[in-house]
Amino acid sequence: MVMQIPEKLINFRAYKNGTQYMGIANVDLPSMQSMTTSIKGSGISGEIDSVVPGHFQSMQAKIQFRTVTTEGIALLAPIAHEIDFRGSLDTYDSAGGKHVVTPLKVWIKGKPKTVPLGKLEPGATMDNDIELEVLALGVWINGNEVIYIDKLNYICRVEGTDYLADARAAEGMSS
Repeated sequence: MVMQIPEKLINFRAYKNGTQYMGIANVDLPSMQSMTTSIKGSGISGEIDSVVPGHFQSMQAKIQFRTVTTEGIALLAPIAHEIDFRGSLDTYDSAGGKHVVTPLKVWIKGKPKTVPLGKLEPGATMDNDIELEVLALGVWINGNEVIYIDKLNYICRVEGTDYLADARAAEGMSS
C-alpha cells in the first residue's frame, strides 16, 4: 500500500505583499470557529447549535518577531496588510522509501489589532507579538487551494466548493 505520511513543517518564511521578506518569526495561525445559532423547539429533543454556513467568528493571527523591525512596525498602519507564509512540509513516501518536500502557502489579509513592542532585556529576544484581525485567509498545499475565506467578499471555499455561492445568488450578488 502506497502511503504519503505528512510528518512536519521543515521551515517557512514570511513575506509582506508577496515579496518583502519580514524577518525571523513564529506565527500562531487563526482558529476558525463557525458562527452558530441555538435551535430548540417542538420536534427536537433538546437544543442544537446550528452552524451558519460560511460564517466564522472573529479570527486573529499572531506574528512574533525576535526583535523590533521596520517590517513589523509597518504592520501598525491602520490598513489591511497581506502576508504570505511560505513553507516546506516534510512528507514520507512509503512506496519510494524517501522524504518528499511539499510546498505550503498560508496567506492572510488582516488589520492590526495589537502591536506591542516587546521587552528590553540584555542578551535576549524582544518577542514583540503583532496580532492581526483576519479579514481573509487562504491555504494552498502543493499549489492546490484547500481553503479560501474572504469575509468581506462573502466567499468560503473549502477544497474547491464555495459554500456561500448559493447565498450570494439568492441575495442578488454577482458571483
